[in-house]
Amino acid sequence: MSANNPHSPADYRHFDRIQIRRALISVSDKTGLLELAKALGDRGVEIVSTGSTAKTIAAAGIAVTEVSEVTGFPESLDGRVKTLHPKIHAGLLADMRLIAHEGQLDALKIEPFQLVVVNLYPFVQTVQSGAKGDAVVDQIDIGGPAMVRAAAKNHANVAIVTEPGRYSEVIDALASGGTTLAQRRAFALAAFSHTAKYDTAVANWFEAELEAEWRKNADQKIDAASKNPGFTSSFEVRGDLTSVLRYGENSHQSAALYRAAGQASGIAQARQHGGKDMSYNNFVDADAALRAAYDFSEPAVAIVKHANPCGIAVGAANAADPIADAHAKAHMCDSISAYGGVIAANRIVTIEMAKQIATIFTEVIVAPGYEIEALQMLLKKSDLRILVLPAGYVRDKLEYRQISGGILVQQPDEFSNFSTVGWKLVAGKKADPETMRDLEFAWRACRSVKSNAILLASDGASVGVGMGQVNRVDSCRLAVSRAESRSRGAVAASDAFFPFKDGLEVLLEAGVKAVVSPGGSKRDAEVIEAAETAGVTMYFTGERHFFH
Repeated sequence: MSANNPHSPADYRHFDRIQIRRALISVSDKTGLLELAKALGDRGVEIVSTGSTAKTIAAAGIAVTEVSEVTGFPESLDGRVKTLHPKIHAGLLADMRLIAHEGQLDALKIEPFQLVVVNLYPFVQTVQSGAKGDAVVDQIDIGGPAMVRAAAKNHANVAIVTEPGRYSEVIDALASGGTTLAQRRAFALAAFSHTAKYDTAVANWFEAELEAEWRKNADQKIDAASKNPGFTSSFEVRGDLTSVLRYGENSHQSAALYRAAGQASGIAQARQHGGKDMSYNNFVDADAALRAAYDFSEPAVAIVKHANPCGIAVGAANAADPIADAHAKAHMCDSISAYGGVIAANRIVTIEMAKQIATIFTEVIVAPGYEIEALQMLLKKSDLRILVLPAGYVRDKLEYRQISGGILVQQPDEFSNFSTVGWKLVAGKKADPETMRDLEFAWRACRSVKSNAILLASDGASVGVGMGQVNRVDSCRLAVSRAESRSRGAVAASDAFFPFKDGLEVLLEAGVKAVVSPGGSKRDAEVIEAAETAGVTMYFTGERHFFH
């Protein structure tokens, strides 16, 4: 016995599986909420909830009790005070293995909770949005971490879930008679990791803010790290082990998948239907394909193999089925390489797109959703891994790459504010609208090609891709070779400037009618002269898109 615990080991009853009779739900991220709430309601579980969470559940016709009804105290101070009350926390912290605790709850007329579902205010996302001051401080959750830690501490009696991706485990437990002690321990570990990462993010933000203020007060120049709270003086990367993979890039390498602790919505959080387990390379290629497809706001499809695109295309606006149109055009770019590739779509996969894929050997397809008939058709392909993105898929605000002894951090290269206003016509005639649309497409699509990168395009689709070569001439030759006759009349994009005219001359000889590149070479004049001599339109963008 300790000074704080008057009970001996003999006082404790052992519980393994605990039936869920009462649940407390308070979530910022509503992903999967209604599915979980319905499952709980169907099993007769009493749901206690707060604020917008309670309103969302009630609006779906599911019975819910407001926290204020339990506490007898209204939500106050703009929602800052709602769950911090003995009638809530006694129900979270009561150790029902002890007859004494059970008796105290009975005397106080307080019901215990067996399930707590909480995710915290979006503090990190708010910081990354560029918000400042009180707007950030308001997103520091108080009641949420208190509930999470209380439930995690009392995991012998309470299951605490902080990630929407694990709601399915709770639903399965309902059908099995409750959660097991092993499950509750695993949930508790994830919960403590969740709050630890959250507290670290808050501390890092305060540190960055104070450092900036100190420099300002000392009349020192504020460096880039202080201007951007995304680059703090230190950071931690935390993840929860999701699965041990068969192997890494090669069979002699061990590998595992960790899901980022917090509210990430990426390929790691995707739900799989059908097919074998995902491999290390599957995840790498699927993420690359997603980046490529989501570089476009139009319906788009990217087919990737070994982290490089075999084809990228956008669906025609007048197409009967734009996403199916996009896939057909992307596949035509390099159908040989597309064999055994990974497909990503930025729209729901339709039955027409599924019909196309049904005849092609594909390792993985990932999309925000699938028509019922499309999913049924694709599930017939036993080897096809079918992934559904979590709601609200977004690119991470920062990218990390491990190097020996450290980590590189950068903002992602993306096109959220894409515009051609700054493009400079340096050779030939101004592009007509159709040609300009293809140039814009080629420029965005080129971003996803490993440097040195050359991409040929026509009618909103890649027709030839030259990637990963150590000189730009070879990339040009590769793009032309793969395009074959389709290079004639196509447009070309180069991810960086042409250091000499020789690479451009390869494209000109193949019949390319317009070119876009960053410009900026010491020999820009001779490159421009070569384009002028050939009568080819050329634009300089003033920015490059290396991708290593």
